[in-house]
Amino acid sequence: MTNQNSEARDYRETVFLPQTEFSMRAGLPQLEPRLLNEWAEVDLYQRLRRLRQSQNAPLYVLHDGPPYANGDIHIGHALNKILKDMVVRSRFLMGYDVDFIPGWDCHGLPIEWKIEEKFNKEGKKKGEVPPSEFRRACRDYAAGWIDIQKDQFKRLGVLGDWQGCYATMDFSTEASVTKEFHRFMMSGLLYRGSKPVMWSPVERTALADAEIEYQSHISPTIWVKFPVQNKSDISLLIWTTTPWTIPANRAISYNPVISYGLYQVTEIKSEDELGFAPWARVGESMIMADKMASSIKEAANIKSWERLSDQDPKGLICHHPLFKLDNGYGFDVPLLAGDHVTDDAGTGFVHTAPGHGLDDYNVWLKSGYSLDTIPETVDPEGAYYPNVPLFAGLKILETEGKKVGRFGDANKAVMDRLIESGNLLARGRLEHSYPHSWRSKAPVIFRNTAQWFIRMDGTDPLRDKALKAIDETEFFPKGGKNRIRSMVESRPDWLISRQRNWGTPLAMFVNIDTGEPLKDPEVNERILRAIEEGGADSWFTQPDEVFLGDGYNPDDFEKITDILDVWFDSGCTHAFTLKQPDSAYPVADLYLEGSDQHRGWFQSSLLQSTGTRGKAPYKAVLTHGFVLDEQGEKMSKSKGNVTSPLDVAKDQGVDILRLWVALSDTAEDLRIGKQILQTTVDTYRKLRNTIRYLLGALAGFNPKIETVAIKDLPPLEAMILSQTYRLDQLVRDSYEKYDFSNAIRPICEWSSLTLSALYFDIRKDCLYCDRPDSPKRVAARMVMHHVLERLLLWLGPVLCFTTEDAYQQTGAKDYHAEAILSPLPDEWLNLKEEERWQRIINVISVVTAALEEKRRDKTIGSALEAAPKIYLSDLEDLKAFDGIDAAEVFRTSQAEIINGQPPETAFIDPQNPQIGIVFAMAQGNKCARSWRILPEVGTDKDFNDLSLRDADAVRYWESRNAKMA
Repeated sequence: MTNQNSEARDYRETVFLPQTEFSMRAGLPQLEPRLLNEWAEVDLYQRLRRLRQSQNAPLYVLHDGPPYANGDIHIGHALNKILKDMVVRSRFLMGYDVDFIPGWDCHGLPIEWKIEEKFNKEGKKKGEVPPSEFRRACRDYAAGWIDIQKDQFKRLGVLGDWQGCYATMDFSTEASVTKEFHRFMMSGLLYRGSKPVMWSPVERTALADAEIEYQSHISPTIWVKFPVQNKSDISLLIWTTTPWTIPANRAISYNPVISYGLYQVTEIKSEDELGFAPWARVGESMIMADKMASSIKEAANIKSWERLSDQDPKGLICHHPLFKLDNGYGFDVPLLAGDHVTDDAGTGFVHTAPGHGLDDYNVWLKSGYSLDTIPETVDPEGAYYPNVPLFAGLKILETEGKKVGRFGDANKAVMDRLIESGNLLARGRLEHSYPHSWRSKAPVIFRNTAQWFIRMDGTDPLRDKALKAIDETEFFPKGGKNRIRSMVESRPDWLISRQRNWGTPLAMFVNIDTGEPLKDPEVNERILRAIEEGGADSWFTQPDEVFLGDGYNPDDFEKITDILDVWFDSGCTHAFTLKQPDSAYPVADLYLEGSDQHRGWFQSSLLQSTGTRGKAPYKAVLTHGFVLDEQGEKMSKSKGNVTSPLDVAKDQGVDILRLWVALSDTAEDLRIGKQILQTTVDTYRKLRNTIRYLLGALAGFNPKIETVAIKDLPPLEAMILSQTYRLDQLVRDSYEKYDFSNAIRPICEWSSLTLSALYFDIRKDCLYCDRPDSPKRVAARMVMHHVLERLLLWLGPVLCFTTEDAYQQTGAKDYHAEAILSPLPDEWLNLKEEERWQRIINVISVVTAALEEKRRDKTIGSALEAAPKIYLSDLEDLKAFDGIDAAEVFRTSQAEIINGQPPETAFIDPQNPQIGIVFAMAQGNKCARSWRILPEVGTDKDFNDLSLRDADAVRYWESRNAKMA
C-alpha cells in the first residue's frame, strides 16, 4: 500500500464514475433505421402478438381509419399514426394482444383528377379513354402511393400488420363493400329519390355533407318584384343571393306569424344625388315584412313611402318576374306557407325554386305539388339546359379553363333581364359563408337530381339506432359525443350515389316498370362472385345476363352504373377488416381520427354498422385536433410554413416528433415549427441524460447481489421508490385513458426536477466515492435500477427507438418480450417519507439561495467550501432531518441543524421565515478524491490527503485490483 505523505497522488482512476456506451448525442437519424431493420427481421409486431397469445392475453382491437393513397404523408398523417402507435405499444405494454391492421382509402375524385391530368397531357380527353383503362390507371396510381406511404409510416416507428394491410380497391374489399350495400338494399332502407343535393359542377357529381366545407364568399344580392296577379302596380318583394335560380322559381314562401304590410313609394332619390337612376318608381306598391321595411327602403334608394295597410299573403298568386319577356315564364307563382321563413333578413318572403334548395323542395311537396312539377334547369356541368327560356347554355359555374370554379355569366344575365322587365328593385353584394367542395375547393350548387339514399327515418328508424349506439360509446374527449349526436340528429337521408368512374358500383338492377331494386339473393351472389374475382370492373364490363341468369329478361331492368360514396366504402371497413360475426359487435375497442371525422368516417361507420347490425362497430372514439404552424395558422406551401415529418425524421429523428405528439394536448389543435421542435429537443435531451446517467451509474449492477429490503432503505431511497410507485399509477391510468400528455409531462418533470436536480445530485458523492459494497451505495443502485426499469417502460410507447437503444445497453436480451407494465408492490408506497422530504426540499431551497448569495459575492466558489448552520424553528422541519446527513443533502462539506430562532444576521427567505441560514466556511483540509473539506482529512496513516471514507474506498479499490491482477 502506498504512503501518500511524500507525493501527491491522482485518484481519478479510483473514483467510481458512471460508465456507459449510451452516448450523450442521440444520433437518432442513424439509430432509428437500424432498429427498424432489426424489428423487421424478427417481424416484431407478429412476434409480440404470438407472445401475448401464448400468455392468453385479452384481445385489444384498434381499427385504422384509412388515409387516402395520394401523395407523401404530411404532419397530420404523422400525428394520427404516431398516436395510434402509442396506443398499440401502450396496450402491448399493459399485457394485451393488440390487433392493428393499417389500411388505405383508394377510390374517389382526387385520384380521378390526377389520372385525368395524365391523359390530358397525352392529348386524350376523359371521354376518349375507355372506362376500364381509366380505372386501371387509377388503380395503378393508388397502388404506387400505398407502397410509398407504407414505408413512410414505418419510418415513424408504427407497429402493425403491414403484411396484411387493407385497401378499399382490393377485389375482395370491393366485393365486401358491395355485400354491405346489398344488405341495405335487401333491408328496404335504400331508395331512389329526386331532390336537391349539393352538386359540384367542377367534379360533375353529387356531394355528401361530409364532403362540404364552408368558405367566405362574396355573392350578388338582389331584391326582385313579383307582380301580384289582378292587382295593378302591386308587387310582392323577395331577396336572394343566387340570381341564377330565378328561372327555376315556381313559388314564394311566407310565414303566417310574420307581420306584412303594403308600402307605396311617394318619393325616390334623384339621379343627380345618386349618379344613376334608381329602379323604384313613385306610385308603385310592394308587400314586405314590416320588420325589414327600413332596410329595403335604404337599399332601393327610396326617400319616402306610405304604409297603406296590413297584408295577409295567403291565397295570393304572382306572375314570374320574367313573364313579360318570354312566354316560358307565363305560369302562376303561388304563395306557400313555410316555417323556414323569417323576418330577420331579406324581405320576409323566400323565393322558392324547388329544384335548388332543400327547404324549397320540402315546402313544394308539402303543399301538394308532385315531383314531376319540379323543373330541371341546370345540367351536370353547371349550365342551363337548352330548354330554359332566355338563358339556355349559360354557365352557372365555370368548369374548365383558367376560371374553373368561378361563377359564370348566369347571374349577370338574369339581373340584366330583370332590369329589362322592370322587376329588379335593388342589388348589392354580400360576403357570407358558402358551401365549397373540400376536394376541389370550388363552390357547389343545390341541384335537383335522381340519387340513391339510405333512409334515416321511417319504420325502425336508422337514426334512432345510431343515436342509441352513440349513447353506448365512450368518447375521448367527452365533448365528441355531443358533437356527433347533434350531427346525426339533424342529418338528412344518407346520399350514397356518385356519378363518377373510380369506385365501388351500386351493383344492382332496377325494374324499369316499378322503379324498385331487384332483391334476389342468387343475383346478388353472382354479382359478388364476379367482383371478388375481377374487381369492380366486372360489373361494368360483363353482360347483364351473367348476373341476372336465366330467370330474368335484361330488357326489363336498368343496370345502375353510379358508384358508391367513398364514405360508404370506408364506413364498411369494419365488416371486412375485423371479420367478426354480427353478434360480436362492437368489434373495435377504439377508432382514432381527427375531429373532422365526427361528420366523416366515425359517422359513416356508425350508420353503416347500425344499419346492417344494429350496433356501432366501436366501443370508444378518440379524436385529435389539426396541426397548425407556430402562429396558429393553417399550413400552406405558398406560405412556406409547412413542417414535413419526413424532414424532421431526417434532421432530428422520429423520436423528437413522437415526443412532440406526447407532450401536446392532442384533443385541441396542435402547433409545430422550428422553435417548438427545438423546445421538444431540449426536453428530449434532459430525458436522455437522465437515462444515460442511470445506465452509467448502474454499470456492472447485479440485481441478485445488490439488494436491500424495502424496509431498510435510506430515507432518500424510500422517498424515490414511493414517488416511483405513485407516478407508475398515474402513467398506467393515463395510458388506459389514452391521455399520453398526462403521462409524459409528469415523467419529464420528475426526471428533471427530482431525479437529476435532487436525487442524482445528492447521491453522486456516494456513488462516485463510497466503496461499492457500502449499504448506502447498494441501496442507491438498487433503487436506480428500479427507476431505470420503470422509466424505460413508461417511455417505451413514446420514445420507442431511444428506449430500445437504452434497453440494449443494459445487457437485457429482449425489451419487447419483457416489457409488461404490471403494478408495483404496494410496500413501495411511503407517504410519510414523501412528506418528510417535502420539508427537507423546502429547506434545501433556502440553503441553496443563501449559498448562491455567497457565490455571487465571491466568498465561495463551490458549495463544498461551506458549512452552513441551519436554524429551524418548526419542530416538524427539525424532525424531518432525523437520520439525515445534512451536509450530503445540501451538497456542502459540513452542515449543522439547530433547533431555534435564527439570529438577526441569518439569511431569511421571506417565503420561509421559520428557516434561517448562518453562513460559515468549512473547516479542515480538502479531500483529494471527493473534494470535501473535513477536519478528518490527514488523519489516515496511509492516505493523509483523503477523508476516512475515501481512504477506505481506495483501499477497497486497490485490494480488488490486486486480486484481479
